[in-house]
Amino acid sequence: MQESAEQNVKIMDAVGTDVQLLSPRPFLTLNGTARWEDIVDWTCDTNDMIARTVKMFPNRFRGVGALPQQAGRPVESLFDEIERVVDDLGFVGILLNPDPSEGMNGSPPLGDPYWYPLYRRLCELDLPAHIHSGQCCNGRESYDEHFIAEEGLAITSVYRANVFDRFPDLKLMISHGGGPIPYQIGRWRSHREMARAQGRIAADAPSFDEILRKFWFDTVLHNPDSLDLLVKTVGYDRCCFGTERPGSGDGIDPLTRRHYDDLKPVIEGLTSLDDEARACIFEHNARKLFTRLDV
Repeated sequence: MQESAEQNVKIMDAVGTDVQLLSPRPFLTLNGTARWEDIVDWTCDTNDMIARTVKMFPNRFRGVGALPQQAGRPVESLFDEIERVVDDLGFVGILLNPDPSEGMNGSPPLGDPYWYPLYRRLCELDLPAHIHSGQCCNGRESYDEHFIAEEGLAITSVYRANVFDRFPDLKLMISHGGGPIPYQIGRWRSHREMARAQGRIAADAPSFDEILRKFWFDTVLHNPDSLDLLVKTVGYDRCCFGTERPGSGDGIDPLTRRHYDDLKPVIEGLTSLDDEARACIFEHNARKLFTRLDV
C-alpha cells in the first residue's frame, strides 16, 4: 500500500495535482447477487484501505466511500456505512452505483422512489454522491459501455421524476462528463418543449438545460472537443476536474504523445475558458461540491 500510494503521489506531482479524492475502482466493487455478508465485508475493507492511504498522505488524499449495495435490498441498508465513512473515516463523499444488479435489469432507475430515503439522508449530511456504475454481467455490453448507458439513464430518470424539486439540496456528480447527454442534448430539449406545447408540463416549467445544470460533472473525457462541448453545455461552474490515470486514460495519444487523460493542459488550452473558469474547474467547484474537503 505504501508503494502504491507513493507512486500515486509521483503521478500527481508530475501533472500538477495537489489533492486527489480516492474512491474504489467501480468495476471491482462487489454488488449484484453476491452474499450480503460478503458485500458488507468487501465494502468495509475497501473503505478502510482508502482511509489508511489517506492517513499516509493526509495533505494529498481525501476519501470517497463505497456503499454495500445488493440488488433488491432496501436502500436504507446503505445508511450504516454512510455514517461510518463520514463520522469515523472522515470521507468527503460516496460512490453510488445506479445499477447494483449489474446490467441484469433488477435495479430501479435513480428517479424511482426507492432512492428517496437515500437522497433525504444525503441532503441532511450535505454529502455528494458520485454516480458511477460497476460491473456488467448481461453479455451485451462491456462495463465501459455500461458506464456510459447508466450515466445517461441517471440524468434522464432524475429529470423525468423531478427529483430536484423534491430534494433541492441534493448533490449528484455524473461520471465521464455526463455520458451521452451533453452530446444528445438536442433530443432532450425537443422532448421537453413538446411536453410544454402539449400541456404535459407547466408553461413556466424550467427548460431541460436548467435542470441539467443542477447536476455536477467530472471532466473525464479523453477528447478536447468533447470537453469543450461539456463546458459550453452545462457551464464551467458545474464541472470538476477529474482524471482516469491510472485507468482508461493510460493510452498515449499519437498526435500529442501525451496520455489521453493528461487533461490539465487540455483544459488550459480551451479557448472558451478564461483564468477564472479554469480555477473553478481545477479547484473552486470541488470545494463547493465537497464541503468536507478541509475538515
